[in-house]
Amino acid sequence: MPLLLPQALWVKRTALRLPDAAPPWQGRALPAQQNALSEDALRLLVLGESTVAGVGVAEQGLALSGQLAQQWATDQQRPVDWVACGRNGARARDCLSDLVPTVLDQHWDMVVIVLGVNDTTHLTSRPRWRREIGCMLERFAAVSRRQVLTAVPPLAHFHALPQPLRGWFGLRSGLLDRDLRQVAANAGAVHIAFDLPMEARYLADDGYHPSAQGYQLWAQGIVRQLAAAGPIQD
Repeated sequence: MPLLLPQALWVKRTALRLPDAAPPWQGRALPAQQNALSEDALRLLVLGESTVAGVGVAEQGLALSGQLAQQWATDQQRPVDWVACGRNGARARDCLSDLVPTVLDQHWDMVVIVLGVNDTTHLTSRPRWRREIGCMLERFAAVSRRQVLTAVPPLAHFHALPQPLRGWFGLRSGLLDRDLRQVAANAGAVHIAFDLPMEARYLADDGYHPSAQGYQLWAQGIVRQLAAAGPIQD
């Protein structure tokens, strides 16, 4: 335990800082079949922390939002208009106060919320975490057909973090993800398990964020689990 604070300060001081992905942070993903192009586009919002900001890749089309939109367009055989609304370092409270209000004036077929790493490392209390996530889902329920919560990444497998800090954050991330599952179940939202091997080939140069290949694999896992959850209800 005495090692945790010095290790956390050391990681904060020495970690490689990668920039956000370059704009545009929105676009249209097209399905492969030409006869599907006449279909009305689905609308996808991805909201959250640094992975939504596209840290780890050069442009948003290669990050989670763009990759997810392309995978979903292929799966649904419909165009997908997507928007990334993210902030590096964001916690749930930041999204709730600063990001969510900017997108509530539009209607979305699906909203994907990607949070948890910063709430883990900043020691957000579990009651506050549950309350803020629940509030986000409540607000998006009025303007979207489906709300999706991606799992809190398992920080115990972030090998760029030293031990015992990694183990401690791993425990906390698991607890926050357990809360996330319960909040999703209570709100009728979909919880998506984290399905990305923490291997060097799937990670960016900082060892924390996904590479383009990692984002692609992550997006594939999300779409695969969405298919298992069934179609969006009107």
